[in-house]
Amino acid sequence: MLIAHSLRSRFLAAGLLAALMAYAPSPAQAASKEIVELQTQVQQLLDAVQRLQSTVDSKFGLIQHLVEQTADNANRVTATVDALQKKLEAQSETTNGKLDTASGQVQALNDSVDELKSRMAKLDKAIQDLQGQLQNIQNPQANAPGAQPAPGGGAANAAPGGPEGAPAASQAPPLKETYQAGLRDYNTGRYQVAQGEFQDVLTYYPQDDLAGNAQFYLGEIAYQQKDYAGAVKAYNAVLEGFPGSSKAAAAQLHKGNALLQENKRDAGIRELRALIQRHPQTPEADQARHKLNSMGVRIAAKQ
Repeated sequence: MLIAHSLRSRFLAAGLLAALMAYAPSPAQAASKEIVELQTQVQQLLDAVQRLQSTVDSKFGLIQHLVEQTADNANRVTATVDALQKKLEAQSETTNGKLDTASGQVQALNDSVDELKSRMAKLDKAIQDLQGQLQNIQNPQANAPGAQPAPGGGAANAAPGGPEGAPAASQAPPLKETYQAGLRDYNTGRYQVAQGEFQDVLTYYPQDDLAGNAQFYLGEIAYQQKDYAGAVKAYNAVLEGFPGSSKAAAAQLHKGNALLQENKRDAGIRELRALIQRHPQTPEADQARHKLNSMGVRIAAKQ
C-alpha cells in the first residue's frame, strides 16, 4: 500500500510539471504537439495509478478480512481442542477406574471357576469311591469274613488325637468354604463380611496357596473403599509374603494404581515399570503399558 501511494505521488508531480510546461510559452509549434501527447500519456498513467490504487485497497481489505477470519477460526479450534482434551482426560480417568473394578471382579470370577472345577473333581472322585463301595456290597464274596469291629473299637476310639486337640480343630473354619464365601460376598459388595472371611483364611491357613489370594482380596476391598494406603499395604503383603502367588502380577498392577490415586506419581510409575519387567507377557503388563502411555510416560523398548 505504501509503494502504491509513493507511485501515485510521483505521477501526480509529473502531471503537474507537464501541465505547467503546457501553459508556458513555447518557442515552436512542434514542441506544443509533443507536450499535448505527453499530457495525454501522463493522464493515462494517472488513471492507471488510480485504478491500481483502488484494486490494491480492495485486495488489502479482503486480505485483512481473511486474516481476521483465520484468527477467529484458529481461536475457536484451539478452544475446541482444549475442551476435547479435558473431556478425554476425564473419560480416561473414569474408564481406568471402571477397568480396575472390572479386573478385580473378573479375577474373583476366575478364582470361583477354578475352585468350582476343583470341587467337581473331588465330587467325581467321591462318586467313584461310592461306586466301588456299592460294587463291594453287591459282591459279598469279595468281603473278607469276620471283618467285625473289635469291642470298644468304635469311631470315638479310632479318632486320632486326644481331647486337647479337638477344640483347636473345631475352631478352625473349613478353608475352601470360607474362601468361597469371601469371594461371593466380595462380588456382591458385602465388603465387611468378605474381609472377615478372607482374614479367617489368613489366620487359620497362613501357609496355604489360598492365603495369598485372600491377602490380595483384602487389598481389593481396601481399594474399593478408597483406602489406598491400606490397599498398598495389603498388596505389599502379597508381593513379599506370597511372591509365587498367581495374584502377584495383579497385586503389583493394583499397587501402582493405588499409588497414583494417592498422587504418588513417581512411585506409581516405578511400580508399573517393575511389573512390566517382571511379568512382561501377562495381561497385567499390557494394562500397565496402556496406563503409562495414557499418562504420557515413555516406555523403554525392552519393556
